[in-house]
Amino acid sequence: MKQLFHPDRKDIQLASVLYALSDPVRLYVVSEIRKHGEQACNSFKVPIAKSTLTHHSRTLREAGVINTRAQGTQRILSLRTADLDERFPGLLDSVLQAYESSGQAEGFGEQGEMAEDQG
Repeated sequence: MKQLFHPDRKDIQLASVLYALSDPVRLYVVSEIRKHGEQACNSFKVPIAKSTLTHHSRTLREAGVINTRAQGTQRILSLRTADLDERFPGLLDSVLQAYESSGQAEGFGEQGEMAEDQG
């Protein structure tokens, strides 16, 4: 199986993390992992194609926001909270708190369920 790139803690760059967290779908994924712990890639209820979700997970992984590991045929995503807190103390908490209090997080789960019902 192909080895996935994960930056070392010391190599995680602020600009890359902020870019990765600038997309609403990626913010939703990170928020869901924080709320529910590590999850399989296919467990997120988002109204986008599987290939697009794969692109978003790759962006998060290469920025150092998440860790991806293979378990059978699935990819399991988890947050790199300790690494991010050491490099940029409070950043992840601040961004996710602002995101979750904005109410944007609630729309994706509902849209994903509607898209599944219609498809």
